[in-house]
Amino acid sequence: MTRTLTASMRRMSRLLRPAEMTKTTRTFQNAMTNIMMGTAPAMVPATKSKLTKAGRKPGPPGITQLRPAQSLLPRAMAGSALSEASPRIPEGAQYLTRTHRSASGARGYKLYLPASHPERPKGLILMLHGCSQSPDDFAIGTRINALAEKHGFAIVYPAQTRRHNGASCWNWFKPGHQGRGAGEPAILASLTRKLMKKFGLYRDSVFVAGLSAGGSMAAILADVYPDVFSAAAIHSGLTRGSASNVISAMSAMRKGCVTMGIAPIVGKRSYPVRRIVFQGDADSTVHPSNAAKIVAAAMGVDAVPTRIGKRTVRGRGYSRSDFVGSDGAVMLELWMIEGSGHAWSGGHASGSYTDNKGPDASVQMFRFFRANPLPDG
Repeated sequence: MTRTLTASMRRMSRLLRPAEMTKTTRTFQNAMTNIMMGTAPAMVPATKSKLTKAGRKPGPPGITQLRPAQSLLPRAMAGSALSEASPRIPEGAQYLTRTHRSASGARGYKLYLPASHPERPKGLILMLHGCSQSPDDFAIGTRINALAEKHGFAIVYPAQTRRHNGASCWNWFKPGHQGRGAGEPAILASLTRKLMKKFGLYRDSVFVAGLSAGGSMAAILADVYPDVFSAAAIHSGLTRGSASNVISAMSAMRKGCVTMGIAPIVGKRSYPVRRIVFQGDADSTVHPSNAAKIVAAAMGVDAVPTRIGKRTVRGRGYSRSDFVGSDGAVMLELWMIEGSGHAWSGGHASGSYTDNKGPDASVQMFRFFRANPLPDG
């Protein structure tokens, strides 16, 4: 990894000339998608690699890699990540394609409305995909729609575009997208508020979740829009302020971030945001220590869990650590999954970047979101 990273940096340095800026941008974008989604050359063993029948290098055991396909997204989402298929929708449910425009920008999105509560869902979850993923692919891999149908929730899947990031990553590592009132956080918060108004929902039933780059953006939204989201699920992500550009992002992902965040969490006392964090301890894309940094940023560097439990589910062991607030309520759960890489724990193999072993992150996320809701402040 060190040799590969050094070589990449040398190439980037050579490209930092006016005539080569387009190549520089492309190099940065390729480096980000390779590292965030675990396809960097450094992750391939030094031995001679073998190709599958489809001509692709096999991914880590238990992890399904993204497959190239024709885009199923409409013109409103042109430039978004690609998806092979749409998720199955039960009779009476709706899976709508929409575009949201705000003062900070526009994004396409998919909206799932359960057959049980199509006009007045009981809650709303903003689901943020990872690099090179799409709303459809993320929905299939996480199986969130089935849980939404069971519990009467609406699910919104915003789509990042290749026009705004060459790898369809949410720009969590750029300072302009780490604060309140501007950039992608403002777009996503505006979309969420629009749907809250439409469905008559309040903060205590509105949540955000994401994987990888999407998990990092979910952490940002939890920090800077606590008046919108009451809880967040962060899967294989990094804390806000852990990077300020691509190079520092690569370092934070590889070694773990150094900073605890660029600013204090907005409204931490008035609007406490509960968090559930999932992290594989064999993740070679986002260093497992980043999970502890998320805990420290939210609960304090001296935070100590009140309960630690260990179990094995579907062949993978895991530990769950609970952190409580001043009122004794669980404010944060940390799930460290043994032997799991950069993938959604318990996800379905038909989606990309999923590990079908271990605890089902989607089920636990729903359980956490629906338990002990906090007041609006």
